[in-house]
Amino acid sequence: MCTVIVQVPQQAEQVTRLLAVRDEDPGRPWDPPGMWWPQSHAGVLGVRDRRANGAWLAADSASGRLAVVVNRNLLTAPDGSLDSRGGIVLRSIEGKPVPEQPHTAGFNLIEVAGAQTRVTTWDGDRLVRQKLEPGVHMIAHDDVDDPRTARIARWLPEFRAAAEGQDFQAGFDEWSREWLAVLATSSQLGPYDDRAIIRDNHPHGYPTLSLLVCVAEISHHAVGLRAAVLTEPGVWDDPDPVPF
Repeated sequence: MCTVIVQVPQQAEQVTRLLAVRDEDPGRPWDPPGMWWPQSHAGVLGVRDRRANGAWLAADSASGRLAVVVNRNLLTAPDGSLDSRGGIVLRSIEGKPVPEQPHTAGFNLIEVAGAQTRVTTWDGDRLVRQKLEPGVHMIAHDDVDDPRTARIARWLPEFRAAAEGQDFQAGFDEWSREWLAVLATSSQLGPYDDRAIIRDNHPHGYPTLSLLVCVAEISHHAVGLRAAVLTEPGVWDDPDPVPF
């Protein structure tokens, strides 16, 4: 039940801004941003799921691409035969489209290429591709900007308000500080509130908690990525994301 906020710019020469919060089972081994695939994906920086060797988030600065996946559901095949969603993230960084019938559980795949952002949704039955219009958008386990998702209904207006007072000349430190301030305010709800972004999902039947926060800006020729691992899963402790 991860969360992604993305600001799509008006002009092609402007950067795309992104904040992503990763929710996962703390017992599932993973690695923070690094060059984990030197043989198969040289130059790709990403957050690795060790079990499947896929990526939750991956970026290629040379091509100005970033992709991150958000689960729509946690259903798996009874025989465990579904593919990892992390492989789709790595395919995206190569510029490969999602197949029409992915052999995975449901997902929202957010793909940024310079100033353009697309979201591909797979619900296990139907694949939908959507290009996002300029502005601030929020994605979780339902549709883009979906008011049925409590955290989107509560916090999307706050992120939009934070972006309104900025122009695209604002540096990484300035805009990310304001977005992280919204995230910090949201954490005052506590991790069990359905409106929370920093979450403990056990009350919903999932063994996942918020583990990692990433902020990024993407242009057509570069990706800047900063990340912070939460000291205690599901608890906001005012981390300071560092560059990778």
